[in-house]
Amino acid sequence: MSTEPEKPILLITGPAGAGRSTAIHILEDMGYEAIDNLPMYLLPRLLSGGPVERPLAIGIDTRTRGFDPAAILKILDSDTQTPPMLVFVDCDQEILLRRFTETRRRHPAAPDEAPIIGIRYEIGLLQGLRERADILIETTDFSPHELKAEIRRIFDFDQSHNLAISVQSFSYKRGTPRGVDMIIDCRFLQNPHWQDGLRDLNGKDTAVTDFVNADPLYAAFFEQLCNMCHLLLPAYREEGKAHFSIGLGCSGGKHRSVSVTESLAKQLADDGWQVSIRHRELDRQLESLATRKGTDPN
Repeated sequence: MSTEPEKPILLITGPAGAGRSTAIHILEDMGYEAIDNLPMYLLPRLLSGGPVERPLAIGIDTRTRGFDPAAILKILDSDTQTPPMLVFVDCDQEILLRRFTETRRRHPAAPDEAPIIGIRYEIGLLQGLRERADILIETTDFSPHELKAEIRRIFDFDQSHNLAISVQSFSYKRGTPRGVDMIIDCRFLQNPHWQDGLRDLNGKDTAVTDFVNADPLYAAFFEQLCNMCHLLLPAYREEGKAHFSIGLGCSGGKHRSVSVTESLAKQLADDGWQVSIRHRELDRQLESLATRKGTDPN
C-alpha cells in the first residue's frame, strides 16, 4: 500500500498589492497547478473531487466572482477528503498605499476613489480570513527575492508532509518581524559590538560566536531553548501545522541574534527538522550593497 502523502491544496488570499499573485506564480514555477480567481460557485465542486494528482494553488480575492469570506470559512470547516490550507499574504497598510501610489494603479476594491479607501475596505473584509489562516506570510519587509525564497521554504511539496521551520535573526531597532510564531530576546547576552575587533564582524564569524558562547548564561539559555523546541515542535507538527517560525532578536541584529540563530538552526537540522535561515538585517545590508554596485546579491 502506498504511503505517499496527499498533495496539498492551498487557498491563497490577501489584500491587493500584498503579493498574492506573485506567490501564485512562484508556486506554479514550483510545480503546483495554479488557478487564479476561480468563481466561488466552482470552489466546492473542485474541492469535493477527491485527492489531486498535483499540488494545487487556488487564488481568491475580492475580485473573485461571488467572493464571500463567510462562504470560504464554511468550506474550510467542511468535511472534505483533502482539506484545503488557507494561506494569507499580507502587508502593512502604509506599504500597500506606497505601492499603489508609486505605480499609480487604481485599487480594485475602489477604482474611482483614493487607494487608501480600497485598502481599508479590504482589511476589514478580509479580517476573518486572516485570523483563520493556517499560514500567514507578511511581505512588508520582503524583497521579491525574499518572498520567492520564503514560498519555496514553506511549500516545497516534496517535503510538505513535514513541519518546515524558519529561524531568523532581527534587530529590535527595526521592529519585530511580522508573522513570527515565537520570539526570543537575546539582548541579555554580552554584546560583541563593544569589543574591539568584533564590532565589524557578525554572528557568522567564529570570533563572535566564541564571544557570545562564553557568556556565563549562554550554555543554560541555549540548552533550555533547545529543550523547548524539542517539546513544542513535535506537538505543532501533530496539530497539523505546516510551518513554524522562530525569531531571535538583539539590538542591532548583527551579532548575538545571528550567532544564536545559526546555532539553533544547526541543532534543529541535526535533529532531523527541515530548517531554513534568514538574517533580516544582514540580508538587507547585502541587498543594499548589491543595489549600489548594480549586481545581483545572489
